[in-house]
Amino acid sequence: MSALHLTLASASPRRRDLLARLGLTADAISPADIDETPRSAERPRDYALRMGAEKAAAISAPGFVLAGDTVVAAGRRILPKTEKESEARACLELLSGRRHTVLSSVVLKAPDGSVKAKLSENIVRFKSLSPEEISTYLAGNEWRGKAGGYAIQGAAEGLIQWIRGSHSSVMGLPLYETRALLKSAGFPIG
Repeated sequence: MSALHLTLASASPRRRDLLARLGLTADAISPADIDETPRSAERPRDYALRMGAEKAAAISAPGFVLAGDTVVAAGRRILPKTEKESEARACLELLSGRRHTVLSSVVLKAPDGSVKAKLSENIVRFKSLSPEEISTYLAGNEWRGKAGGYAIQGAAEGLIQWIRGSHSSVMGLPLYETRALLKSAGFPIG
């Protein structure tokens, strides 16, 4: 098998779509099954980088392995990937009317086993959300499995006053950083 084989260590359809924006299609999709529990007192930046690295390390595949993780943080508090509506509601109430940080790591494991990582740091501000706006957003179910309880590529985008950074990073794969990693590793990309 060619060293140019690319495995995406994620089941996220968003990451596949974003990768396609770079003109790339993964040869294989292999989501990493790892413990994503933050360590005691772990900082959001460290957590995002560790998760990306652990996901890349967990995948044994020929060629290149591309992994990443997106973390939503309010200060030093890492918000969960919400599975329950009550979690998503608590996140949105916390984020309402304030800025928060979205950190997206991208990690590339090369065929020779070397690993390189980059981190994209973004600031997002939600408008002040009314209880009705939160309930309406939650009714759409976009929050399921999303860091911080929202998906910027959906209805939540209409609730965001501004973003400083990379829209693709907040969606889940920082394209600038991904392209730079692939190019520096000799993977053919325009």
